[in-house]
Order: sequence, then structure tokens, then C-alpha cells
Amino acid sequence: MSLIDAHQHFWKIDRGDYGWITPDLSVLYRDFLPDDLKPILAGQGITRTVLVQAAPSTAETDFMLSLADAHDFIAGVVGWVDFEKPDAAIADIARWARNDKFVGVRPMMQDIEDADWMLRAEFLPVFEALIARNLAFDALVLPRHLANLHILARRFPHLRIVIDHAAKPKIRNGIHGPDAYVEWARMMGEFTPLKNVYCKVSGLLTEAAPHAGLHDLKPYLDHLPRVFGPDRLMWGSDWPVLGLAADYADWVKMTRQWLGTFAPKDIEKIAGKTATQFYRL
Repeated sequence: MSLIDAHQHFWKIDRGDYGWITPDLSVLYRDFLPDDLKPILAGQGITRTVLVQAAPSTAETDFMLSLADAHDFIAGVVGWVDFEKPDAAIADIARWARNDKFVGVRPMMQDIEDADWMLRAEFLPVFEALIARNLAFDALVLPRHLANLHILARRFPHLRIVIDHAAKPKIRNGIHGPDAYVEWARMMGEFTPLKNVYCKVSGLLTEAAPHAGLHDLKPYLDHLPRVFGPDRLMWGSDWPVLGLAADYADWVKMTRQWLGTFAPKDIEKIAGKTATQFYRL
């Protein structure tokens, strides 16, 4: 099974724009750069990744594109633009779009208290700029954002949207606990007819209880193909955030075990083909 990692990060702490990475996150509070990831990818036979923003700054997007230019395994970069300054955002999109590895943008909506933020009328020109340049929109959302994301996807049917980390369901609470599986599954199911919306099989272990295994994730993992089908599902690691819960190799092993019963053509899609097509790698 050949994998493309459709969701990983790099950061350099002294750049100063990673406000969420604090010393109490001891596993993450250090630099993570291409030379750290390359041997891990080699050990798993992974040759391409999509590098995704981790700071709400345009400077970080410039930094990521410089890394992508220097390292062939970085096949695409998902950056950040300031939606609240539409003219500047459109200018940044135009500038970055000259680089073939710039594939989309991601506002950090999970950290924005206003669940209606994504629907603001003044953001219309930014979304139109993404559509015009055939760029993707990574939706870093929580279950509370899904109703509005559904509205956004219908408002912009030509905007390619991917739900990061399956909207971060609270797996640690169990399927009958608060924010239960049933409600998450219902809300995700609303996206089935919206063919412009995709989903990443990533970030689930960090939403589960410590030492969780495949049996804890399976109700969630098994629901995603029912909603999106293999043509709209892509695998990612969320490395190095993944390190809060497991090693890279553990997540790859779990993924291979989960996909083991799928048809070969469907495995190929979830493992890499969908990401290649979605991001135009």
C-alpha cells in the first residue's frame, strides 16, 4: 500500500508565530523540520506529503514554500491568508499561486469562537479568488461548525473543501458520551450529496483517550467511507501533533489494518490517489 501523507506540519519555534505551541506541550515544544521527517517517511515508504499551516501568519506560508522549494518530498503547501483583510488576502493568493506547490489555504476556524465566521459576506472575494485559481480550502473545524460548513459548501459548489481530521469528534468520550458518535455521524452524513466536500482520515488518535487502539476509532473510521466514499477520502498523519498520542509507525500500522479489507482500488484512492487529485499535486 503506497501512501501519500496529505496532512503534516513543520515549525521553527523561534519564528514566534506559533502561539498555541507552549512549553506545557513538551512533546511538541521544539523545532520540527524536514530532516526530522525524512527518515520517518523513508521507513514507511512514503515519498510525498502535503505541508499544512500551523500558524495564523502569511510569514509562515512563505517559510513553508521555501521548505517545499528545497525538498522534493513536499508536494503541496496549504497556507494561511487573512480573510479579514480581503484585498491583502487576494494579493497573497495571487503571489503564492505563482508557485506550483501552493495548493490551498486554511484559516484556523477551530480557534474562532464565532461559528458563523466562515459565512461573512466580506469573505466572498477571497473564496472567489480561490475558485478562480483552482485552489483548495482546508476546513479546520469542530462538530459545532459543520452546519455552517454545509451552508458554505452549497454557497460555493465549485470550491474544493476538505474537512480536516474528520471535524475532530470527541472519541475520548465514547460513542454514548457527550458529543456522542451518533450526532457527529448525522452531521457528517449531511455532506454525502455535496461532491465538492472531501474529508481527511487524520488527527483521530489525538481526539481519543490515551492508549486508544483501532477498536476505539473504528466506528468513526467506518462511517467516513459511507459518507464520502473512497473518491473523497484521503489519509494523513497530522505529524508531529500525532506525537501527542502515538508514533508515526503506529498510525500507519493502524491505517493499513483498517484498510486491509477494502478493495484494492479503494485502498489506492484513500492512500494517495484522492489527495493527488484533490490538491492537483
